[in-house]
Amino acid sequence: MTVTCFIRYQIDPFQRDAFKTYAENWGRIIPRCGGHLVGYFLPHEGTNDVAWGLIGFDSLAAYEAYRARLRTDAQGRENFAMAQRLRFILREERTFTELVPGTFNGLPHAGAAGE
Repeated sequence: MTVTCFIRYQIDPFQRDAFKTYAENWGRIIPRCGGHLVGYFLPHEGTNDVAWGLIGFDSLAAYEAYRARLRTDAQGRENFAMAQRLRFILREERTFTELVPGTFNGLPHAGAAGE
């Protein structure tokens, strides 16, 4: 991954479970359409209306190809429609970042050896 799309969501805190379902759906859709899903993150402690999604791409051209595939993906369109219908996303901001070499080694998975 050379480019990461960092998505900041302002969500309706009373519809946290709806956003969780939305994020879980992307867990299947994004990889199929060509994105490298880093993860979606819900608020846990502190601010209760901000969530994040991080998706990696090899280049901005790869991101554009992903967006084209996403527009034709039936489950992707359905997930967008659910978000519009339920209105749990109040605001969405996208920032494209690049990784500083030597600073990211991934995160251990829950239940990894030694836990």
